[in-house]
Formats: sequence, C-alpha cells, structure tokens
Amino acid sequence: MTGIDDLPVRDELRGKSPYGAPQLDVPVRLNTNENPYPLPEPLVERIAERVREAARNLNRYPDRDAVELRTRLAEYLTDTSGHEVGVANVWAANGSNEVIQQLLQTFGGPGRTAIGFEPSYSMHGLISRGTGTGWISGPRNEDFTIDLAAAEKAIAENQPDVVFITTPNNPTGTAVPPETVLALYEAAQAAKPSMVVVDEAYIEFSHGDSLLPLIEGRPNLVVSRTMSKAFGAAGLRLGYLAAHPAVVDAVQLVRLPYHLSAVTQATALAALEHTATLLGYVEQLKAERDRLVTELLALGYEVTASDANFVQFGRFEDSHETWRKILDRGVLVRDNGVPGRLRVTAGTPEENDAFLDAVRELKKEQST
Repeated sequence: MTGIDDLPVRDELRGKSPYGAPQLDVPVRLNTNENPYPLPEPLVERIAERVREAARNLNRYPDRDAVELRTRLAEYLTDTSGHEVGVANVWAANGSNEVIQQLLQTFGGPGRTAIGFEPSYSMHGLISRGTGTGWISGPRNEDFTIDLAAAEKAIAENQPDVVFITTPNNPTGTAVPPETVLALYEAAQAAKPSMVVVDEAYIEFSHGDSLLPLIEGRPNLVVSRTMSKAFGAAGLRLGYLAAHPAVVDAVQLVRLPYHLSAVTQATALAALEHTATLLGYVEQLKAERDRLVTELLALGYEVTASDANFVQFGRFEDSHETWRKILDRGVLVRDNGVPGRLRVTAGTPEENDAFLDAVRELKKEQST
C-alpha cells in the first residue's frame, strides 16, 4: 500500500498531521469554537434572496475585487472600533486561513521565516510550512501571556519576516495588551522591516477593544478577522484583513483569480445587514463564557482567563483520559495538546449545563 512517506512530499511536511478536531456524533459538541446559535430566520430569508439574485448571473465570474463586500466590511469595522476604515484598507478571502495564507505567500516563503508565541493557533505554523516559510516557536509565560522580554529577544535574534500575535489567543483565550503589540511591532521593525499580523478571530468576545486603531501610521501591521465566530457563519468561510492600502495591493499579487464566489459574497453581504442581531448573540455567549469560568473555578479547576468564546481549564494528570471521560458523558470538548488542560467552547445554556454536570460527576468520581 502506498502511503504519504512513499510520495515525493516536501521534507518540511513529512511527519506532520493535518489540522482538525474530531467530528463525532454526540449530544453536545463544544470542541470547535462554533457559535451555537443558528442564524435567525429573517437572515436566512435574506440570504436566500441575495443568493437567488446572484444565481441569475452565475454564468459570469464574480467581482474579483469584492468591492461591495469590502465596503460593507469597512463600515462594520468603523462602526465597531471607532476607527475610520475605508475599502482600500480591507481585503477578504475564504476564511481567515486564506487571509493568513495569502499574507505568507506574499511576505514569507522559501528563505524567509515567521514566528508565533505558542501555544497559539496551530494553523499559523501549518500554513507557514505549507508556503515554504520557516517556522519559529516563540515563548510564553506560565500563565500563557506573552513573555515580552523573551519575545523581543527572539525577534532580535531570529529576525523573522512575519510575526503572529493572536489576541484573544487560541487555545488559551488570553488577551494581549496594546502596549505589548506596539513593543513587538517596534522590535520587528528594528530587527528588519517585518510584517506583524494581529489575529483577532475572537475579538468580538473580548472584554477589551480591538487593536485595529494601531494600524494607523504602521504600514507593516495587519489585523486579521473572521465571520466564522461572532457572525455564527463558520460554514460560510469568510475572513478578512484590515491594513494599509499597500498591503491590500500586495496580497492581490498572490490571490487566485475570482477567489471569492458570487454566492459567498452574497451570503456575507446578507449577514452584514443583520449585524446588530448577531452581535446580540455574542453578548449571550460572553455571559455564558463567564459563567463557565465561575463554575469551573468553584469546582476547583485551574482556569485560564478568557477573552474568547471558549475556556481552557485543568490541570489533569492525563488530559486525554479526562477528555474521554467527558465524552463518555455525551459532551465533546477539545484536547488541543496543551499539557494538562482541555478547552471547552461556550455553548447554549443547556449545552453548558450538560458540560458542567459532566465535570461535576468527574470531580465526585475522583474524590471517592
């Protein structure tokens, strides 16, 4: 039988595993940071209307520059951040992962390197390797905050071409203060002019504000976003970035022709018409996340402070065994490789109750 090792695969991909979480048929799935609330019926109807309109012209290529969509995204960013953003500052792609890929294709590649501070979003390293970009794992403190002095030293020593800062961080939920981002940006420019990518996939769930205003006067700073989480549109696959217009021009050098389908653009535009309703769900999820933190702490677990729609908790002698015991009780959480810890997505109140019941049973089992 021919396997991957028998193929002429690039050396940096050998021995690696594809990204993904278990997709199991269980009553409660809280392992992939999805928004648990289905899209409201008025939005579903509006999507159907917009897609019907787009379908009449599917014999033609879509707007390759997605101007209307980028305009609406710029308006959303301006409204929610208080920082003026124009269409020239925004680029959109198939999920924030394609945004990251395009950035690495443009500013990374063979002979270049990227650095991230781990544990963090593993796709940064995977996409780096996939684009031939060398990957450097930077340090974090014991509490999962970025060790600023050590990070500045790592940037100075390695002189990476791309620096990733994830806030709120996945899988820990940790927020990064603006002053830390500014210090790392200055360190990156001192080492050699480098791109700094602030991944804000979960920013709508944060206690603090977006770092979007920091792009002003900093042409090498990029803020990456997604509609998968706060907009409850994980199945849409729509990500976007905000940056200096020169960055938007640069990533178009590597974008595939007509990369965003007419159906994707129509669906995203419909969702942006219902921003107020969708962000209302975000407020509910923030309250549920905070409830999970409170309940887990009361049960005696260590809980990492979270600004995202998930909570990291522990510690466990065998996190995978604990993951299995929770799964046996009908609840799927994430064993994402952080030693001694698991991650649970904030779900509906009923889903969170089921999760809390499961971990309470585990505590009782361990105490007998």
